[in-house]
Amino acid sequence: MRTLIVFALVGFAAQMVDGALGMAYGVTSTSLLLVAGINPATASASVHLAEVGTTLASGAAHWRFGNVDWKLVLKLGVPGAVGAFLGATLLSALSTDDAAPYMSGILLALGVYILLRFSLRPPNVATARRSPHGARFLSPLGLVAGFVDASGGGGWGPVSTPALLGAGRTAPRTVVGSVDTSEFLVAVAASIGFLVGLGHEVLDPYTIGGLLIGGVAAAPLAAWLVTKIPAPVLGTAVGGIIVLTNARTILRTLEAGTATTVVTYLVIVAAWAAAISLAVSRLRRSRAEAALQEGETVSTSG
Repeated sequence: MRTLIVFALVGFAAQMVDGALGMAYGVTSTSLLLVAGINPATASASVHLAEVGTTLASGAAHWRFGNVDWKLVLKLGVPGAVGAFLGATLLSALSTDDAAPYMSGILLALGVYILLRFSLRPPNVATARRSPHGARFLSPLGLVAGFVDASGGGGWGPVSTPALLGAGRTAPRTVVGSVDTSEFLVAVAASIGFLVGLGHEVLDPYTIGGLLIGGVAAAPLAAWLVTKIPAPVLGTAVGGIIVLTNARTILRTLEAGTATTVVTYLVIVAAWAAAISLAVSRLRRSRAEAALQEGETVSTSG
């Protein structure tokens, strides 16, 4: 029962992040499962099986709030499912010793990307509620994102969401809602791949059940928060957590000494704090500029 509660809290926290940013449920959950000592393939399989339920709940919540473009969901999600099945098959074939540093390396890189992306270059703000992108752009994006997601234990959101937000042609709430909804197809395909490669014996129902319960409980609140929460600050904070947790696995694999480990952690924490400070500063400046422009508009019209 204690295990179920612990992983329910992990799933709740991960889904709150994912629903607000359109990314990081898998990255966050898998990172924590690796720290808990679960082998990489089982960790990724558990997360993706839980995501079948959490993404369904999240997609329904985003649909109710009007955040979903169904054409974008299909054009991105179908090739994503193909990539996810291939990624799950690859990870299932690797030994635990080979898979652990491979997965942590991917998660570490994604964490650095998320941290830098939201602190240095926050996503552009567009207003279009329907995506203008076609299959030529979305199909390869979905294929790569799905493969990285299944083989690395996360990555669907960190690859898909910044690419769509960076284009600046679709409203952020539509990007987040559609990416979260299309992840259902990715989770189903990855789960099938893991069940074929690993069998059901290695999967822990308490781990999967806890992640599922916590994620489903958080989905409606997260879908609402996507219209309220300052994404740059949250994205920077989450990126730092992901970097810190996966650096631990990398350092263990390299058999780093105590001094090297301490110095590495101090550098990461210092960079993380600086990035959060920068994100907060940028957010305050942008709000001040927006208020000033609004004031000038009012005075001009008056």
